[in-house]
Amino acid sequence: MFDPTDHPRVFALPPGVDFPAALVKGLRDRMAGAAPHDMAQVELLVNTARMQRRIRELFAQSGASFLPKLRLITDLGRDDIGDLPDAVNPLARRLELAQLVRGLIEAEPDVASRAHVFDLADSLAALMEELQGEGVHPDTLADLDVDRHSAHWERSRKFLSLVTQFFAADAPLNAEARQRVVVSRMIAQWQDTPPEHPVIIAGSTGSRGTTRLLMEAVAKLPQGALVLPGFDTDMPETAWDQLDDAMTSEDHPQYRFHALLRALDLPAKDVPLWDDTPPAQPDRNALVSLALRPAPVTDEWLVEGPKLRKLGVAASDVTLIEAPTPRLEALAIALRLRKAAEDGQSAALISPDRMLTRQVTAALQRWGIEPDDSAGIPLPQTPSGRILRQTAELMGRTLPSDKLLALLKHPLVARNDRGDHLKHTRDMELKLLRGGPPFPTRRNVLDREAKRKSDDGVQAWITWLWDILDALATCDTAPLPELLEQHITLTERLCAGPDQAGAGTLWEKPTGEEATKAVTALRDAAEAGGELDCAAYGDLIHFVLNQHEVRDPKAPHPGIMIWGTLEARVQGADMVILAGLNDGIWPELPSPDPWLNRQMRRDAGLLLPDRRIGLSAHDFQQAIAAPEVWLTRAKRDAEAETVPSRWINRLTNLLGGLDQGRGARDAMLDRGAKWLELAAALDHPRMEVPPAQRPSPIPPLTARPKKLPVTQIETLIRDPYAVYARYVLQLKPLDPLHASADAPLRGLALHEVLDRFIKETATHLPDDAVQKLVVMADEVFDEMVPWPATRAMWQAKLARVAPWFVDTERTRRQYARPLRQEDKGGVTLDRMDFTLEGRADRIDEASDGALFLYDYKTGSLPTKPQREHFNKQLPLLAAIADRDGFKGLTRRKVLGADYIGLGSDPKQEGERFEHGDLDKVWAELVTLISAYMEPDKGYSARRAVFETRWEQNYDHLARFGEWDETDDAVAQEVGQ
Repeated sequence: MFDPTDHPRVFALPPGVDFPAALVKGLRDRMAGAAPHDMAQVELLVNTARMQRRIRELFAQSGASFLPKLRLITDLGRDDIGDLPDAVNPLARRLELAQLVRGLIEAEPDVASRAHVFDLADSLAALMEELQGEGVHPDTLADLDVDRHSAHWERSRKFLSLVTQFFAADAPLNAEARQRVVVSRMIAQWQDTPPEHPVIIAGSTGSRGTTRLLMEAVAKLPQGALVLPGFDTDMPETAWDQLDDAMTSEDHPQYRFHALLRALDLPAKDVPLWDDTPPAQPDRNALVSLALRPAPVTDEWLVEGPKLRKLGVAASDVTLIEAPTPRLEALAIALRLRKAAEDGQSAALISPDRMLTRQVTAALQRWGIEPDDSAGIPLPQTPSGRILRQTAELMGRTLPSDKLLALLKHPLVARNDRGDHLKHTRDMELKLLRGGPPFPTRRNVLDREAKRKSDDGVQAWITWLWDILDALATCDTAPLPELLEQHITLTERLCAGPDQAGAGTLWEKPTGEEATKAVTALRDAAEAGGELDCAAYGDLIHFVLNQHEVRDPKAPHPGIMIWGTLEARVQGADMVILAGLNDGIWPELPSPDPWLNRQMRRDAGLLLPDRRIGLSAHDFQQAIAAPEVWLTRAKRDAEAETVPSRWINRLTNLLGGLDQGRGARDAMLDRGAKWLELAAALDHPRMEVPPAQRPSPIPPLTARPKKLPVTQIETLIRDPYAVYARYVLQLKPLDPLHASADAPLRGLALHEVLDRFIKETATHLPDDAVQKLVVMADEVFDEMVPWPATRAMWQAKLARVAPWFVDTERTRRQYARPLRQEDKGGVTLDRMDFTLEGRADRIDEASDGALFLYDYKTGSLPTKPQREHFNKQLPLLAAIADRDGFKGLTRRKVLGADYIGLGSDPKQEGERFEHGDLDKVWAELVTLISAYMEPDKGYSARRAVFETRWEQNYDHLARFGEWDETDDAVAQEVGQ
């Protein structure tokens, strides 16, 4: 195939050329005069599976013919070599390293938290693979001079010395080490007997040490050749010479080629093209080449910029979108992909931002377009992966109600008896979980069922469910194989359902098949995991599942694709969208290296962090050379303004400094602005919708509430619409699914403490009353407050106010004794079909039979003006007592009603009633209720709220926000 030469054989293809197509065309041209079967002797090594598939497709399109021996470079390490054992299980190696990392964290807790054990083990494994790939022994790290660095790096170096055991001559090889051994043996064999058939490496940049070693050897073979992708043919030799220093140049897109050519002693100008296929936009290639020149570049821009004569042509098919938000960016991209689908144009979205690509996928669903996403869906986000992750997180932990409900509503749970399961789940949610105990138990559920006295199979369901949950909760530290089998067995029982065998649909469909692979891989490596506690096991499951992805089983659209940045080398799309072009996303910032800093890496001969930026720059340079290109970014993310990608900055700055370039740059932005306008229009209704008016509904008299508690009188005064929604429309807000340590719960707990204390000390207040109150509070909080930190804080707060409460209680006992607690009463208004109800926290009785009423408050007390105009709770309770509303308390005089505030500033405030005061209170109530008995009286929304930011449960129903408190309420009759 190749003529003899005295220098390494290296070819290139420039950006903008369909690399696989040009590769196949050049190969066919060179084999044109050979026998058909000679093609089968060609050994063609490529770097990605997608490239491999595309080359096969291109050969197939031209009819029946022989194929070359098409292999992935990484497959060489898997060759069966007699005296070389298979590579060690990579997961097993990571589990071994995790034990070392766990030991380090236990010895020195300030290194990291236990939750990061597997992430650190993964990064350590990656470092080991890099050491083996670059041919660096750990002893090199031990010889590094760290005197100039912080103590952290000295500790890191000492820990890295522990991994030398994996580099021993008899140690099992990982995949990277085996690859290097295989490649080294292959090179040694070639030196003695070079292959007579052509050997070609195509599409690789040589960024890995072993790959570059192989590429250098292949380039020197008599029939060997390299075909480099995205080779910048517009960069002059002087610019190539600026790439000599890795510390300043490794982030340049052509640095890896420069390092390879320098090792081969081959100038860039002597690299011929593999094929004469012209790039899609030669003028754009020249523009981008100049924009990405190694820094400093300003002088070269000044000299070479004016020589770019066709800037309008170069930018004519480039659109620049700078969207205000990521959502608008995604919508604009989706619109363009939709147009490509309608026009029969192939389009590829390329971005490292998976959140953005998912937003685009979701936006495309409105038009029924399913893109061909090369990355697939992370396994933990699929049904099978999610149920495995949920059950792993529950092992060894008390089950909160929200996590219980999320587990029960999972689509794979109880698949064989799904209808009854969902019915029982719904009943338990409404009757127990919402507003119930934050950590429900088997006893809670059984007590509820005992009250229902039903026989609908729920008892068997409860037994099945809580047998599984209790087994998960009782998990304890054990060897990894035992934990894994326990986890899988319980998950399968959960998915099967009550009295059912098997595992339901857990292992079925593509998601289940991928979950099977993940679990099988962990089973094979589990012996290396040692003993784990349940928290560490949950972290491990999350780590393992995240290593797997599932391709969408739906048939995707053949012309709409989502690629990763590496796949920009494959090309083959009519238009390309480069999205998420913000610094930190594309290029992605180098990941923090917990083991070696930049200088230590350079001294050890390892790759610098900038290598990833350089590879991303190379991917960008290839992708932007497509026939039609979109460059998109969001000016702001959820937290702050973003910084444009350095490549966007360079390109726009270069264009902005050239006379012809400014117009080209503005045209790119104008094209983007039009698409942003279209995207924004998607969220606007086609017709103008007038804002809602402030409502004041007038229900029929028969539908109006016939009774209210005293606590709702303030609501009737401040926000009548809330009373209308609650008592007329019968709309009751759902209780929260998971109880939280909020003010209402603290109030309930404190009321229970004081109720018990008053009952036990009603006849006599002991000398140790303060201690008694604190001990009682501890008991109640242990029962009602399941959060240790909150419980301790509330106990401390009560302990601070306990002496004050006891002192004032002695004073209260001097003129009255506790009579009743949590007593309910009510009075019907004369000549009205309306009853006022109320519950008194505490009623004390004086020696003459007179009554005092008390209400406990844990927050701030209502002020005197608030009590006069809005907060009528205590005066109304006193009025109920004055009218014999509490059973058994007749013809009693009510002397006073006080709030007992137990907050940070404890105090007692209230009212003392003279003759006629309570009659006045009652008359005001009658006037208020009479007003709402008038046929034309409306229940106005937010009539006199405490603050404008004061929120009610029914504000959204009233469409508050479309109007405000300055608008007039609009009365409107409503039917029954």
